Amino acid sequence: MIGVERVIMVRRPLAEVVAYLEDFGRTEEWDPGTVRCVRLDDGPVRPGARWRNTSRFRGRTTDLRYELVLRESARLLFVGENRTVTALDDLRFAAEGTATRLTYRASLKFKGFARLAAPFVRGEFERLADEVGTRLPTAAEAWRS
Repeated sequence: MIGVERVIMVRRPLAEVVAYLEDFGRTEEWDPGTVRCVRLDDGPVRPGARWRNTSRFRGRTTDLRYELVLRESARLLFVGENRTVTALDDLRFAAEGTATRLTYRASLKFKGFARLAAPFVRGEFERLADEVGTRLPTAAEAWRS
């Protein structure tokens, strides 16, 4: 398994940042690896909501089905899966005055023969996490509910 963590400051109140990030379809706006992300069900976003996320990583395009498995006032947990990988996006929030400190943790657990690739993708995964740290605050601060 490989994982990354970034602490990101967003100049919006905690509840607004959580509301923005709970819709995983918005990853198109802040995740440089996401090409497209489409909601697979209807209704309010709540645990059990699902998306199909198309990502480009190291020149290859892949689809993962993501689910919001936990939604708390200061935490969101998404799990994405396909036949070669399980991805976790764990977002934890803390109020910092009128801003929000987001601790963003992402991990990839490869399956089968894909496990052999893990040591070779760590650097690219770190680079993508750096870009998330740059793009996410701008996207969240520009969002209007």
